[in-house]
Amino acid sequence: MQKESKPTNINKGIDEYHDRLKKLNALKKEGINPYPAKAKRDFLIAEILGDFIKLEKNKKQFYAVGRLRSIRAHGNLTFAHLQDGSGQIQIAFSKTNIGADNYKLLGKFLDIGDFIQIKGQVFKTHKGEKTIQVNEFKILTKALRPLPDKWYGFKDEEERLRKRYLDILYNPEVQEMLNKKAKFWQAARDFFVQKGFIEVETPVLENTTGGADARPFVTHHNALDIDVYLRISMGELWQKRLMVAGLEKTFEIGRQFRNEGMDAEHLQDYTQMEFYIAYADYEKGMELVEEMYKYIAKATFGTLKFTIRNFKVDLGKKWERYDYCSTIKKYTGIDVLSLTGLGTNIKEIEKKLKKLGVEYDKKGFNITRAIDNLWKYCRCQIGGPGFLVNAPIEISPLAKRDEKNPKVAQRFQVLIAGSELGNGYSELNDPVDQAERFKEQQKLREAGDEEAQMYDREFVEALEYGMPPTCGFGMSERVFAFLMNKSMRECQIFPLLRPRGESEQ
Repeated sequence: MQKESKPTNINKGIDEYHDRLKKLNALKKEGINPYPAKAKRDFLIAEILGDFIKLEKNKKQFYAVGRLRSIRAHGNLTFAHLQDGSGQIQIAFSKTNIGADNYKLLGKFLDIGDFIQIKGQVFKTHKGEKTIQVNEFKILTKALRPLPDKWYGFKDEEERLRKRYLDILYNPEVQEMLNKKAKFWQAARDFFVQKGFIEVETPVLENTTGGADARPFVTHHNALDIDVYLRISMGELWQKRLMVAGLEKTFEIGRQFRNEGMDAEHLQDYTQMEFYIAYADYEKGMELVEEMYKYIAKATFGTLKFTIRNFKVDLGKKWERYDYCSTIKKYTGIDVLSLTGLGTNIKEIEKKLKKLGVEYDKKGFNITRAIDNLWKYCRCQIGGPGFLVNAPIEISPLAKRDEKNPKVAQRFQVLIAGSELGNGYSELNDPVDQAERFKEQQKLREAGDEEAQMYDREFVEALEYGMPPTCGFGMSERVFAFLMNKSMRECQIFPLLRPRGESEQ
């Protein structure tokens, strides 16, 4: 004979859901609104704990609110824990204090997870635990679903990210991470405002994508009956138009979208920051960026020293300079400058990539993609902090040529813990040169490279009115994720996930 199987956690949850639904209907029959709009609160729980001695001395009653995280009944006395956004405290319901009818109501209708309002005063138990003696209580929200078991019912990463609200509720370190992320971007804003920059907003929907090598998302604009693209950069070509307009220091922080692969460092929908400063070149840009990274790290984490992946990173030490071509030659033996140019045979790089075990997308593969994949192999071995400089002009369609060596661009990328954590350059402001570079990019697109940049005639026209020497730079939330030593997906509040089927609901 088969043994009777034990009920699963899913069945248990379904049963409890129906039990709570019955309680909800019973509350309504009792004339009690389980979802009132108003609530009274005199203090946060953190304030109650912080001023406990003072509150205990004056014995003044006050209102507090929060979610019930535990309930323990002991005859005519019930203890519970109440949690709000600032902290958690023990509360005590006494049949004597709240009355027999209310005490019966408590036992009959309240569950862990419900939100309540209480009125009472503080005291310490005989064990010395800080507690609120409840004299009145009111249901604010009846929770229908039971909270999952912390250790056994909520371990799966996919489930945690799908139900991020529960992940935050259960794990203080996740909430702390989100607080740090808010500080991170606020620190960036503070830094630029102190430097005299103004924050701007540029279009999210574009007729032509620009400012990066990336595959865009395409959508349809019904009112204009045109296809448009979700931006792949933080308004690079728009902010440079603002340089033409006479705005000399601008920055933008917002969401951008790239229809590409997902991994620990890449997402399709994420926050980016870009700044542009007139009358500055990439050398001044590097000075400003190094200062900015240190400022943001210190303001967010209180330190400049981090352990990221297998690297010990000290942002406070001297930042190195890494020459693009010399670094590739050091790790692979290939001189990429001798291989660049139209019509170049790229079989040598393909052989090297295969030998190194580097996987790459063969669709639209060309010399720029070949060099880029070669470089990505090399950068994984560099801890930083430092700047990558002297990238070939072919892979920098928006950057000025170096005056001493026209084969390379006045471009810099932040290198930390084996990855690029920021990209900037002396912006190309020669409209004739820019038009030619766009044409070369367009040829790559027509040959199948979906990440090559589009020809933007209106931007070239803007440059023809004159743009001052300008340095631009961008960094994404990847910087924050690296400093947290976590994946980008883990650092987003609600990362995009594939929808579950009906049977998984």
